[in-house]
Amino acid sequence: MRVALVHCVDMPEPDPDRDPLAHALAAVGVDARWVAWNDGLSLDAWGDHDLAILRATWDYHRDVDRFLGWVTAVSTRVRLLNPPDVVRANAHKGYLAALAARGVATIPTLLVPRDRPAPVAALASERGWRDVVLKPAVSGGSFLTRRFGADDPDADAHLASILAVGDALVQPYAPDVDDAGERALVWIDGAFTHAVRKSPRFLGDDEHVTGPLPIADDERALATAALAPLADRLLYARVDLCRDGAGRPQLMELELIEPSLFLAQHPPALERLVGAIRRQLTR
Repeated sequence: MRVALVHCVDMPEPDPDRDPLAHALAAVGVDARWVAWNDGLSLDAWGDHDLAILRATWDYHRDVDRFLGWVTAVSTRVRLLNPPDVVRANAHKGYLAALAARGVATIPTLLVPRDRPAPVAALASERGWRDVVLKPAVSGGSFLTRRFGADDPDADAHLASILAVGDALVQPYAPDVDDAGERALVWIDGAFTHAVRKSPRFLGDDEHVTGPLPIADDERALATAALAPLADRLLYARVDLCRDGAGRPQLMELELIEPSLFLAQHPPALERLVGAIRRQLTR
């Protein structure tokens, strides 16, 4: 049985999950090979694998149409996890509006379409936001993500740079992350395994992670609600949360394509993922 662990040709940063996962799969006899989605491998060659698992396709936001076209094409030759329709729906962070519409507490988010720019100060003033985060709606690794004071004259220029390539999101800055950080809840094969604390990350920052940490009951409830419609179809997921001014958890991102799972921080999560992959190979 051959498994393709899918990454990208030009990795923007090292993947801390790479070696632990590869070694653990080899230890149980799984022939797992790292293959870049954009290295020109033919569809027939992808068909030589029994399973393809998206793990570090961390450049997809730079050409999302090409990536989603590849997802559609390759899934005709090999079973892809997470599933193609999940990947397509998760690639644009407009999914936050869909989550909010079904009652999942999400960080307030304003989608600014590419063809409808507006002054950041006016957008923030209407909502009472003093500090804002501007980010692309299709993004990864804090690409073009920056924090501004709502009346910072540089905010409009940065928003324009995002809109030059796609839709943008405007969100209030969550001050709780200065102390508590973001919580990333890792979900593998039907269960949450652990959480980590992530320091706020903006354009040019490295990622700083501590943990594993226990998952609070209210965090678990929110993350479970976010995943509920899809849970039986996912191999892995990550739910990134912060707390609002009243201390309530709110979802920041739902990562279903290629999230780091912080396997080195919690070996039982690695064991669970390896077991899940082996079971998928027998389906």
